[in-house]
Amino acid sequence: MQRREFLKTSTGAGMAAWTAVSAGQVRGANDRLRVGLIGCGGRGTFDARLMRGTPEDIQAAAPGNYHDGNMDPRLKEPRNVEIAALCDCYESRITSAKRWAPQAKTYAEFRKLLEDKEIDAVIIATPDPWHAQMLVLAVGAGKDVYLEKPVVYRLKEAKTMVDAVRRSKQIVQVGTQHRSGDHFAEAARMVQGGKIGEVHFVRVWNYMARMGSAPPVADSDPPADLNWDAWLGPSPKAPFNRNRLNYRSFMDYTNGLISDYGNHRFDSVHQIMGAENPLKVSSSAVRFDKQKAGDIYDFQQATYEYPNFIMSYEACVYNGHGLGGRTPGMRYYGMQGTEDRPHGMAFYGTEAALFVDRIGMELYPEGRGGGMGGRGGRGAAAAQPAAPAQPAERFHMNEDEPTPLHTKYFVDYVRNRKEPAANIEVGVRATAISCMGNVAAWTGRKLTWDAASWTFKGDAEANAKYLFREYRKPWDLVKFG
Repeated sequence: MQRREFLKTSTGAGMAAWTAVSAGQVRGANDRLRVGLIGCGGRGTFDARLMRGTPEDIQAAAPGNYHDGNMDPRLKEPRNVEIAALCDCYESRITSAKRWAPQAKTYAEFRKLLEDKEIDAVIIATPDPWHAQMLVLAVGAGKDVYLEKPVVYRLKEAKTMVDAVRRSKQIVQVGTQHRSGDHFAEAARMVQGGKIGEVHFVRVWNYMARMGSAPPVADSDPPADLNWDAWLGPSPKAPFNRNRLNYRSFMDYTNGLISDYGNHRFDSVHQIMGAENPLKVSSSAVRFDKQKAGDIYDFQQATYEYPNFIMSYEACVYNGHGLGGRTPGMRYYGMQGTEDRPHGMAFYGTEAALFVDRIGMELYPEGRGGGMGGRGGRGAAAAQPAAPAQPAERFHMNEDEPTPLHTKYFVDYVRNRKEPAANIEVGVRATAISCMGNVAAWTGRKLTWDAASWTFKGDAEANAKYLFREYRKPWDLVKFG
């Protein structure tokens, strides 16, 4: 089933669309929205061009997005968005960005951009340790914010960020773009409506064959046009090494695959299951290949206990087969070969299994054999959940990559002064799952999470050592805790 068929036949058609209102229907839609980009690397450029939203921008930023050859009509609505300012501590990235935003003002220091009264909103697309401080300072300066994930670098940052956003009343949307995918909203309707029966186990995976990562290189002087101290910012002081610019490979600037890739899927599990916080977490994480640059884990497994279900997370950089087998004609997010399924979520219900990834989903009805796994096997006399009035039927569908709609919706939210679906609370809860998994791995213990206090119950070491990493001076611009 293709996207447009799905939207026509599904009772959940367009469920993401109600989270935003057409910019052409709201007061102030003719006023130009002036946006500043903080962090002009690949992801920041991607977000900014999609947010500006001209057909040329959308095709340049996401050329393979429209698998059926037709642009979603929601993306054709006029935006009247100008990327009016660019900020990066690496001048060559600003130079590159000026090719597609030639009229934009440029800044080497993000605080100077925030002082610009002509800027209405900012995109924050920097390494993770900068996110918390930049968000707090941006909303304090009266800017609406599109904040890339992961939202926090350490758990202690979350409460201060939420408080700052709510105090400012600014519009903040987090870059967890699954929230703008129609099929995720439909999956939530199906699961919470009982379509696949009772769900007490969810599996999440990120599998990638990345053995060709960059080899280590010697430290050197930084490029003349890079302010290396500002790039490091609140992170520990380190000599320049060109591999560090690929910051996703270093735990000084990221929390590993569980954060970079798991974050999106944790948010989707929360959305689909109607959950917010786990009760307990345990985890193991290992790095075997020490010959490549960086220090993120090669493998990680984490188990999260929620009130009504268990979620198992797996990350692997040695192999792309997170789940074997494919449906003929289906596309899968990140697919490389002919059989791999690198990323996804599986919801195992008593009536069906629902597999979901960024660009599609598949439903497999549960078999009813006479063995131990069926109704006629062991435990058959026990009470069973009532089957849905309409039993689940096998189906599969593909959807467009949701980031273009997600950036479009941010513009709508700003014009409407409406709370985003991917708001700051949604964002910090999703990233917190990643951070909890790492703390459990670092301590080697099963931890109990206290959602009210944002601490681990009864674990003084975990709270003292791992809730926060002190910011390096003079880049400790905001007080947390």
